[in-house]
Amino acid sequence: MRRPGGWWRIKSTPEKVETYTRWSFHFFGVIEVLALGVTAYGRAGVGLATVLCLLVVVHAAVCMLVSSMALDWTLDRRPQPVRMLWTLVAVTAVVAVTAVGIADRGPAGEVETAAGSVYGGVMCYAAGVITVGVRGRRRRVAVVGAFALGAGLVTFPLEMPALASVVVAGLVLVTGGFLAATSIFSLWLLKAVYALDDAKETRARLAVAEERLRFGRDLHDVMGRNLSVIALKSELAVQLSRRGRPEAVEQMIEVQRIAQESQREVRDVVRGYREAALEVELAGARGVLSAAGIVSEVTGGTAGLPSEVQAALGWVVREATTNVLRHGDAKKVAVTVRMSEGRVVLTVENDGVAETTGDGPPAVSGGSGLAGLRERLSAVDGTLEAGPAGKGIFRLTAEVPLPAAAAGAPLEVAS
Repeated sequence: MRRPGGWWRIKSTPEKVETYTRWSFHFFGVIEVLALGVTAYGRAGVGLATVLCLLVVVHAAVCMLVSSMALDWTLDRRPQPVRMLWTLVAVTAVVAVTAVGIADRGPAGEVETAAGSVYGGVMCYAAGVITVGVRGRRRRVAVVGAFALGAGLVTFPLEMPALASVVVAGLVLVTGGFLAATSIFSLWLLKAVYALDDAKETRARLAVAEERLRFGRDLHDVMGRNLSVIALKSELAVQLSRRGRPEAVEQMIEVQRIAQESQREVRDVVRGYREAALEVELAGARGVLSAAGIVSEVTGGTAGLPSEVQAALGWVVREATTNVLRHGDAKKVAVTVRMSEGRVVLTVENDGVAETTGDGPPAVSGGSGLAGLRERLSAVDGTLEAGPAGKGIFRLTAEVPLPAAAAGAPLEVAS
């Protein structure tokens, strides 16, 4: 069963930032209701206070909906919510005019103050929210400026002095501009986080593509020359055969020899690719993790280890590194190679394991998984253990017995 807070832990970093940003916009609506609607009960009678509070609640709900839709539009998930933006403008106008009417015709004193607070507050909140749904500095400035100008003009029916109208317009301009700047900065930060996450995935894909290119170059170097020789000798054999020359048989025997040699060389290349040395895999893991922005710490050495042991442990490092990049949200990965009672022990720890309801965390569910690693280790009588090692920590431990000669040789410590 998923533990409390598991829904948050399974989210990636961009998804966490998006959730925080979205609920921050909703929290602005909650503040609007508390600061403007609820406080009206302490300044006016129950009837007028209820009317003002309901108006504020409706306005806050529309602001929440518009901000959420505008956020999806910013992330290119939906079209621009033009109708909802105009709906917010209309709702703001209705609430503002109603508040002005209550302040003008209602009882003087605290009621007028409460209505005035609702009037100025909804104008500020609406200006800040609408800027989320438009693009361009000029358009956003125009939105805030239009709300500030409108706030000053609507106060004339109250027969307020010109200076007071200017002050109201200035307050809406400053407060609405501040809310708009805060919202725009939050959107910019969210887009930057998503861009960094895309760059991380791109770097991982480039690392895989670079490895494929290296493998392709190796095959080209091995097969290119041999295939050219096979083609030439085959053509020569055809010409000799047509002339009835016995040398055609010798040429085909040579073609057969080159083909067999090519097969052997290809096997060597593939074997070297599949059974990379542990030291190479450790260096590759350090580079890939660093490129992905993950702090990596590699301790221990590989000197004196048999090639088959290095190949098996190299696969463990490769698979663990791949799964750290694909799953979870690790900030640090520690890889340790050490000797223990005639056995070499490889430990890989990361702090980005995500909660799941399955049999194991996603950190080991990708690729060939635990079953594939155990199968490779069983060829050298090795064992594999994997599981949580603390809060948010996942540890993968591989142990392989060493021959007597290798067990007596100390491992060199790598930096």
